[in-house]
Amino acid sequence: MKSPAHRTRDIERQAGYLKPEHCAPPPPRNSSDTMWFIRDSCGIVCGIITWLLVFYAEFVVLFVMLLPAKNVAYSLFNGLIFGSLGFLALASHARAMCTDPGAVPKGNATKEFIESLQLKPGQVVYKCPKCCSIKPDRAHHCSVCKRCIKKMDHHCPWVNNCVGENNQKYFVLFTMYIALISLHALVLVALHFVFCFEEDWTKCSNFSPPATVILLILLCFEGLLFLIFTAVMFGTQVHSICTDETVSETSGYRNTGNVVTVDDESGFFMKMLLQQRHNVKG
Repeated sequence: MKSPAHRTRDIERQAGYLKPEHCAPPPPRNSSDTMWFIRDSCGIVCGIITWLLVFYAEFVVLFVMLLPAKNVAYSLFNGLIFGSLGFLALASHARAMCTDPGAVPKGNATKEFIESLQLKPGQVVYKCPKCCSIKPDRAHHCSVCKRCIKKMDHHCPWVNNCVGENNQKYFVLFTMYIALISLHALVLVALHFVFCFEEDWTKCSNFSPPATVILLILLCFEGLLFLIFTAVMFGTQVHSICTDETVSETSGYRNTGNVVTVDDESGFFMKMLLQQRHNVKG
């Protein structure tokens, strides 16, 4: 296995890797083309499942537990909180899914763009060979989005998008609201079981006792699963924000100094091109 220094020297000898003349200029963006959406079948299915699970929780809480309750104030208070958390969770999910996470312009690794950077001799820049773009510092290529993303944390299929510098706040809010709504659902299920054990099961739900138990058990399983998952994700994101270090960077995918420390799909060393420009000017 070659060391990073050996890989760097090999790339420096192969100026053909750079090929800025082979990169077509990025297409102009229309003013109407402002919505970001990844056409990935797995991500779309996961996004639909997320919405259906939230709607299922809203249905069980409203029609199985709150409407049959005798205490109107209890039903109104919990219904308002649960509905608000559900709305905020879905709104955050939509924003995280449809917001550009920080995509680098595709195809900007042209000779004209490189010269416009006015780089000094020996200065290092990175070129992504897959989307043919100049990668800013802390940017990484996503094979699903097929773009380089600034401060990419990870690609989340549940929001069908990468989590980057532009939509991380929406992803953090989404995980927080899902964790809160899951915790609230578990508390309501526990209280409902306590009330129903003290009274007749036929009076504590509009559904039959077997159907009520099945619906509550499924909601309890859903709430417990997503409470653990989103709470861990929320804590991870808060830690990343506090330490200013993404998951991709903690995993070792980082461009440092004059050495390419990531694999070939993340970028190529462009020192050779800069040395050639310096020799021509000199």
